[in-house]
Amino acid sequence: MIPLSSKLASSEQHFADMKDTLEEHEFALGGSWDYNHGSFDRYLDEAHKVWLRVPFDVISGNVDSESFDTDAKIKLGQPFVLKHVYNEGLDSDAQPRTVGSLVNQFQDPLDPDAEIESKWVDKAKGILSKVEPLFMN
Repeated sequence: MIPLSSKLASSEQHFADMKDTLEEHEFALGGSWDYNHGSFDRYLDEAHKVWLRVPFDVISGNVDSESFDTDAKIKLGQPFVLKHVYNEGLDSDAQPRTVGSLVNQFQDPLDPDAEIESKWVDKAKGILSKVEPLFMN
């Protein structure tokens, strides 16, 4: 993980506006969000192993999975670049879950914090420089 300097860090934004604008720039709401924190993620490589992540905490209201038309206000954290190197193929040690027909067939990352080449850091900085002005009042 490589932290990036950004004018977005510590800024307060309306969640819905932030989400809509960042989606226009190929960001998506990260899969591990909940009612009081989350992240906006954008892949940097075609294999979807290198990511630009902009974390946030909810400071008022909440993020709701049923409706993204919300009045939640968020405070952005320091953006960073991360890289996950995954095993390819199915996991030979897959374990059945509570429901017998469901099996976790995906392997854990070989290296969840793999070394990040400078070209990805440069690309992430370029993306941030395009989206930062969209949120500066």
